[in-house]
Amino acid sequence: MKKPILSIDEPEPKKTRRADRPPAEGFAMIVDGHFKSEFETLDAAEASGRKLKSTYPMLKIEIYNAATTVRTLLS
Repeated sequence: MKKPILSIDEPEPKKTRRADRPPAEGFAMIVDGHFKSEFETLDAAEASGRKLKSTYPMLKIEIYNAATTVRTLLS
């Protein structure tokens, strides 16, 4: 049986991230205890969290800092 030859133009398959594990670097937004989005800066994570909180005020939104492994509640 012949194996298919990979073409140079084909992109490599992406790594699948697990949603139940915290990121190794940067910042993440946690919504009701679940990791949702990753950001490179704290300002970007807070801005996204505040926008979501203004639309849905009942959500519990936290910002996770991967360097210090600390969660901060967004009020």
